[in-house]
Amino acid sequence: MVKIGNITLPEFPLLLAPMEDVSDPPFRYVCKQHGADLMYTEFISTDGLIRDAVKSRQKLDIFDYERPIGIQIFGGDEEAMSLSAKIVETAQPDLLDINFGCPVKKVVCKGAGAAVLKDIDLMVRLTKAVVESTSLPVTVKTRLGWDDNSKNIMEVAERLQDIGIKALSIHGRTRTQMYKGEADWTLIGEVKNNPRIQIPIFGNGDIDSPEKAVDYKNRYGVDGVMIGRAAIGNPWFFAQVKHFIKTGGEHLQLPSLEDRVNVVRIHLTKSVEWKGERAGINEMRQHYGNYFRGIPDFKKYRTRLVTLQERDALLDLLDEIVREEQNHS
Repeated sequence: MVKIGNITLPEFPLLLAPMEDVSDPPFRYVCKQHGADLMYTEFISTDGLIRDAVKSRQKLDIFDYERPIGIQIFGGDEEAMSLSAKIVETAQPDLLDINFGCPVKKVVCKGAGAAVLKDIDLMVRLTKAVVESTSLPVTVKTRLGWDDNSKNIMEVAERLQDIGIKALSIHGRTRTQMYKGEADWTLIGEVKNNPRIQIPIFGNGDIDSPEKAVDYKNRYGVDGVMIGRAAIGNPWFFAQVKHFIKTGGEHLQLPSLEDRVNVVRIHLTKSVEWKGERAGINEMRQHYGNYFRGIPDFKKYRTRLVTLQERDALLDLLDEIVREEQNHS
């Protein structure tokens, strides 16, 4: 078992990474159904929370079936982080996560996300402000460092543990790498195997097959892995990894077209329930290409999926896709 404060997770848990514009409640619902052990909200701006911005507030929406669930915040000001921690606590998540890893320019320019990697003292102060403002377990997600010349993750891990964080997720790239090149897990393994480190260490970056999840588990000794891009359009990935581990290397059967349609139907329904029909349908359009990737002759359906504007019409089309497939098989 893996413990994060008072939260008990299974041995070698699989975490769904917080992904902007992806990890909303409808997407989290289908990932949870297929085996995600711990999930996080999309990251939320502390400035937005304090301003009571609608988009930031909506990201606080969590549901009991998602538990354990963490709410993730980012910011560069101690007072704002402290106040945001109190606001987050009112939503009653199981934990509060701080993002010190997001590499995108609009976040870094505000001195938040991965920008904080350039100033470890500031990172410590920001984290301390959160830890002291909430009774929730506080965790952190970050990267190896700002660039190749400042891979300071070992110092970060030790100092953040010392001020009370309960787990650390490390993406195996620097900020300057963004998402390019291969994630380097060597330093993640060194952090995990540092005798001073007692908190769970989760690895993140390039886990795109069950084989890799098992290989990295064995090679680097991490307590669990965080899965991001591999789950987009493929919430079955969690179940595939678990099956591979449980059976000692047997692959779970790949989802059929009908399996994919069923998950899309659930995802669409949840999206409309959460956002309303118009916004829910628009949000779903980014997902269809991923769900049906690799299906031959799918273009004729994809065009209709991204242009239809009513839920019932979309559900009818999904039924039609299944019927067509059954007629051809």
